[in-house]
Amino acid sequence: MTRPDTLRIALAQINPVVGDIAGNLEKARAARATAAAGRADVVMFSELFLSAYPPEDLVLKPAFQDACRAACEAIAADTADGGPAVLIGLPWREDEALYNAYALCDNGRIETVRFKVDLPNYGVFDEKRVFTPGPHPGPIVLRGVRIGVPICEDIWGPDPVECISETGGEILLVPNGSPFRRRVMDQRFNVAVARVTESGLPLVYLNQVGGQDELVFDGASFVLNADGSLAVQLPAFRDAIEIVEFALVDGAWRCVEGPKARLEEGDEADYLACVLGLRDYVGKNNFPGVVLGLSGGIDSALVAAIAVDALGADHVHCVMLPYRYTSQDSLVDAKACAEKLGVRYDIVPIAEPVEGFMHALAPMFAGKAADITEENLQSRARGTILMAISNKFGAMVVTTGNKSEMSVGYATLYGDMNGGFNPIKDLYKTQVFRISHFRNTVVPEGCLGPSGEVIPERIITKPPTAELRENQKDQDSLPPYDILDDILESLVEGEMRVGDVIARGHEAATVQRIEHLLAIAEYKRRQAAPGVKLSRRNFGRDRRYPITNKFRDRA
Repeated sequence: MTRPDTLRIALAQINPVVGDIAGNLEKARAARATAAAGRADVVMFSELFLSAYPPEDLVLKPAFQDACRAACEAIAADTADGGPAVLIGLPWREDEALYNAYALCDNGRIETVRFKVDLPNYGVFDEKRVFTPGPHPGPIVLRGVRIGVPICEDIWGPDPVECISETGGEILLVPNGSPFRRRVMDQRFNVAVARVTESGLPLVYLNQVGGQDELVFDGASFVLNADGSLAVQLPAFRDAIEIVEFALVDGAWRCVEGPKARLEEGDEADYLACVLGLRDYVGKNNFPGVVLGLSGGIDSALVAAIAVDALGADHVHCVMLPYRYTSQDSLVDAKACAEKLGVRYDIVPIAEPVEGFMHALAPMFAGKAADITEENLQSRARGTILMAISNKFGAMVVTTGNKSEMSVGYATLYGDMNGGFNPIKDLYKTQVFRISHFRNTVVPEGCLGPSGEVIPERIITKPPTAELRENQKDQDSLPPYDILDDILESLVEGEMRVGDVIARGHEAATVQRIEHLLAIAEYKRRQAAPGVKLSRRNFGRDRRYPITNKFRDRA
C-alpha cells in the first residue's frame, strides 16, 4: 500500500447504552456515515463501545459476548463499501480468555484486534474480575500508517506506549471509558502529555460521553501533537463528531489545528454532570419523567432545577406535602420555585395519613414520649405518597438528600430516602448552597431550564430545617455545615485519622461524634438510591465499608 501523506480521523464522542448492542451498532453506523460525508479515512469509537462501558458482570454472559462479536462483524462487513475504516471496542472471547478489545475493521472484515494490558482495579473500576490482561501491543497498520491503540488505562503507565513506539508506531489513538470526577480533566491531560513526551508521538484521546447509573462520562476528547501542544479539544458533557486531519511533515505526523471547545470547570462542571447523569438515567431506563417532593428547602429546589435542565419542565412534577410543622414561608417558597421553573405543582397534605398511623400505634405507644418515631412517620408518609404518584403516573421518584446528610444518617429510610435516583448524592451541603447560587446566575450549555433566578433567594439564605417538629433547625443536632463538611471531607475523601482532623482546628468531641455517626449510618447508605459520582470517593462504587463494623478511631 502506498504510504499516504494525510490521514483523516473521525472522532465519534457519542453516547452508547450498556447492553443495547443493536442500538450502539446503529449509532456507530450513523457516525460512520457522517465520517464518510466528511471524507474521513477512519472513524474511531470509545472503549467497549458496542457493549458500552462499564458492562460489569453482564460481560460474562456468553450470549452477550456473541451479540457483541456479531455486531462487530456486521460493521466490519459495512466497510466493504470502500468508505471509512472503523476502530471500535468490544469484549472479545478467545479460547478461555475474555479481553477488553479494540478492533480494526476495514475491507469488509475484522482486520486485527488489540487487547487492553493494564486492567484497573481501584475506585469504580473492577476489570480484573472479568477480563484477562492482553500482551503488550504493537502497532496496527491502518491504510499505510502504523497506529498504536493503547486502551484507556494503558496510557496511565509508560510500558504499553513504550512498546508501541519501539516497534514503529507513528500515531497513538487511545479509546477511553474515563468517568468524570473533579479535576480529572487535568489529570488525563498530564498523563497524555507524559506519554507524548516519552514516545515522541502525537496522541488522540477519545472518551465516552453519557450517564451510566452512578457514573457520568464527560467526553472532553482531545488531540496532542508530538511537541505536547493541544491541536483539538472536543466539548465536555455532550456528543460530538469531529474529523481531525493528520499531515506528514518532515517525516512525522502532525495534527492540523482544529476547534478548541471551552471546558467547564468547578461548579459548572459538577452541575452539568448532575444534569447529564439524571437525563440519561431517566431516558435510558425509559421513564416518562420524574416526581419529587418540593419542601421549600434548598436541596429539593436544586434537584428540581437539575431535573428541569435535564428533562424539560413538562417532564417534572413537584409535590408539596405539608404537615402541621410546615411553615408558611416553606409553602410560599416552594410554590415560587415551582413557578420559576414552570413545572406542575400540587399540594397533598399529609395530616390524615400521619395521624392515622399515630392512631393505629397509640395503644402500643401508650406511656411513651414523642420522639424521632413521630418525626419519621411524617417522612415515611411523604415517601409513600410520592411512590403512589410514581406508580399511578409512571414518573420516577427523585430523592433529594445531600452527601452531608447521607454521611451522618440524617435521613429516613423508606421516607425521604425513597426514590430511584439522586442527582445531588455526592454534593455536600456547602456545595449545594454554592451551586444553587451558580445556577441562579448561569444557564450552562445544553440545559433546558429558564434563565435568571430559578431558586428563590430566601430558600438559599434561610436556615436549613427538616420541619419535623416545632422550630426545628438542622444545627440543633449537627455542627454548622462549613464545619461538618470539612470534617466529613477529611474523613471520607481524605481517610484521615481522627487526630489529624482534630489538628485542623476542630473540637475533639465533635470530630469523634461525626466519625461515629459516619460509621453507624452505613446500613442506610447501602439502601440509598444511586446518584451521580462527582468526587474521588462517592458513597457506593468508591467507598465500600462493612455495615457490621466495631472499629472506631479513638484518637
